[in-house]
Parts: sequence; structure tokens; C-alpha cells
Amino acid sequence: MAKIAQISAKYIIRASIAIEGMVDRPDVIGAIFGQTEGLLGEDLELRELQRSGRIGRIEVNVSTKQGKSVGEIIIPSSLDKSETAIIAAALEIIQRIGPCNAKIIVESIEDIRISKRKYVVDRAKELLKSLMENVLPDSQELSEEVAYSVRVMEATTYGPDKLPAGPNIDDSAEIILVEGRADVINLLKHGFKNSISMNGTNVPKTIIDLCKKKEVLVFVDGDRGGDLIIKQLLEVAEIDSITKAPDGKELEELTKKEIHKALRAKMAVEQYKLELETGTHNSNKDFSSSRRDVKRPSRETTSTSRTDSRDSRANKRYVRSQDRSSQRRETREERPPRRVKPNAKELKTFEKMLEDLIGTRGAYILDKDLNILGKVPVAEMESTVKSLKNGVYAVIFDGEITSVVIDNIEKSSTKFLVGMSGEAKSNRLGILTVDSFE
Repeated sequence: MAKIAQISAKYIIRASIAIEGMVDRPDVIGAIFGQTEGLLGEDLELRELQRSGRIGRIEVNVSTKQGKSVGEIIIPSSLDKSETAIIAAALEIIQRIGPCNAKIIVESIEDIRISKRKYVVDRAKELLKSLMENVLPDSQELSEEVAYSVRVMEATTYGPDKLPAGPNIDDSAEIILVEGRADVINLLKHGFKNSISMNGTNVPKTIIDLCKKKEVLVFVDGDRGGDLIIKQLLEVAEIDSITKAPDGKELEELTKKEIHKALRAKMAVEQYKLELETGTHNSNKDFSSSRRDVKRPSRETTSTSRTDSRDSRANKRYVRSQDRSSQRRETREERPPRRVKPNAKELKTFEKMLEDLIGTRGAYILDKDLNILGKVPVAEMESTVKSLKNGVYAVIFDGEITSVVIDNIEKSSTKFLVGMSGEAKSNRLGILTVDSFE
């Protein structure tokens, strides 16, 4: 006799049974076959359906408690929906099992395909998650992994002290001096091949010799140890500029964006010493913030101080020049300034370019479409603006806006002058500093 298992059925009939007495499983099965016989016709006779495999094995689970029996009837069916429902309804006509009264209630007809479909969906989710977690990297990830491996392989040693370094130390005019080999590796990872490590807290002779031949940027961790290394280097080596990782972070863990930001915020060693002397330096403060708080001594002032010590006549000329500048400033202040305001696009462009110029002592010359006409040293800024005549719309430079600078720029058709700091005013130019963007 062919029978079907639950796994091949389309529907499962589930019914509860309550019997007022004690009966066994065979009694229940016999009652089901006996009391439904001839009820539904030859096509839906339970014995024939089971013999042909269209009804599966009838499962009966019965338990006895306090002289009464309760349980569950489970019938798998491969009939269609309507025929299965008829079989289920036929169970409820059974009122006696053996000598005892009984009551059967069909609880549900369960579609096996829905359960299987739910299992398939849940399992598919698990498999997809596993696939995504263990999937092979795409071409971009492979390229980055190979590039990183190559850059790490480029790490070498330099000099008699065998210091960890990038491959371009001899070819670069400027080098980046870091604390350890892991810092060199991280810089190599992000494309900086001109870094060299001190390989400890003591300053090796190789570093001292390199500092005499090349421009040296010291890049240390953002902690107390980094400050101590800078202090030691200032005593024994000729370094040119300084920058630090963000407070509490180490260089070896910085992202590419954080590295670029720190390099843009580098500080000239003269300014660092000046802050230490004046007590304005804060080791926990970001270098870019420190640059905004302490004004860099202007080149005009430095040049004048040297001239004062050499030639008293030059000092007199400087005083007369300052007097004339003061007179012109007073004249400007007597006239109400005409407010020149940049629009949102111009503000965003000016802020980004000013950030790019930090520590470069350079200047951007822009036309009215905000295109860069050129980048020149600050020392050549005023002469360049003069030579371009009416083609200059804005000047952005890494320096202090003084009355002398304003006088020279005002002679052109320039609309905006953007600098790091300064309190001088103009009735023609739109004056912007770092504080204007906060």
C-alpha cells in the first residue's frame, strides 16, 4: 500500500480531540475510518484515499489526565483545497470513540508550500549574508590591496643608522620626519614616499645631517611624547616646519584625509618658537587653530627691524612711510565704507583656497569666474596684481592684511582681499579673514 509522508503533502489538517474517558491511539484511528465510511462517497473514502497515496499516515497523539484523554490529530493531504477541507470537516462529525463521548475540532489547514517557501526565504537570507561576508573583493579593492602591498614593500632603510624611510629621501628637496617605522608605512600607504623615521626618542646623526641639507617637516603624534620630540629636535637639528596628528591620535592610525589636513596646517618653526616664548602655544590645540590665534610677524615688520639696526636713515624712511600710511588710513576711515559682500559660492571658494594656502606663504590670484590666474609667493603678490591690471577679481594669500597691502591692492580693480588675519579696513575692497568664515 502506497502512503505519502508529510514532506510530500500539500496540506496538513490539524485537529484537537477531547474524550471523556480513557482511550488508546488505535481506538481514535478506528473511529475516524469507521464513522466516516460511506459518508463522502467513493471518491473521498478515507481508506481508498490512503491506499492510493492521496492521504498520508494519520498521526494521533493522545495523553490521559484525571480520567480524560486529550490530544491532536494530524492528517497530511495531497488533495486539492476543497477536497482537503471536506475531509477536515468530516472529522468533526465523530462524537464517540469506543464507549466514550468525544469532540473533535479542526484547528487549522496548513499549506505546506507556504511553510516551505518561508523556510526557503529565511535560508536564502542566511546564505546571502554569508556570501556577502565571505565574498571575494571587487577589482577596486584588489587594486588598493596590491597598491598598498607595493608601497609597503617600498619601505627601506637609510644611512649608517639604518633608519626606516621611504624610497625618495635622496630625490626630495623636502622630507617628512616621523617617530617610528609604522608612521613611515602609513605615509607610504597614502602615497608619501619622502618620510624618514627617528626610530626612537634620541636624534640620530643621520637625521642631524639630513636637516642641514634638506627642508624638514616634523610630523609627530598628538600626545605629550610628540611635544618632547619636537623640543629635542629644536635643540640639536635644523628643522623648518612642524605639524602634529589630532590630539590623542597617532600618525600611524590617521586616514588620508587627516594626514592631508595636518600637512596643510603645518607651522613654521619660527612661529612655533614665538608661541613658546610668548606662552601662547597650547600643545593640545590643533595647529590650524593655533595659526589663527597667533599672528605671524609680517615680512615688512621683520625687514624694517633689520634695517633699523643697520641704518638709521632707513628707519626714518620707514617712519615717514608709516606716517603716510596712517594718514591714508585715517582718510579712509573718515569716509563711510561701501560694503562689498561675497555670495555663498564665493565664500565657499575663498574658504577652501585659504585653507589650502596655510603654511605655504603663497597667494592665489582669481578672475571674476573664480578661476585661478596664478599662484605666486606673497612677496610677489602685489607686483603680480599690478601687472595684471583690470583682470583680477580676488586675491587670497597666506599672510596678514595690513594697510600697506590694502593700499597696493586698491590701485587695481580687485574686489576682494582674503588673508589669514588683519584688522585694516577698506572702502573699496571686500576684506575677509579666517574669522569671517566661522
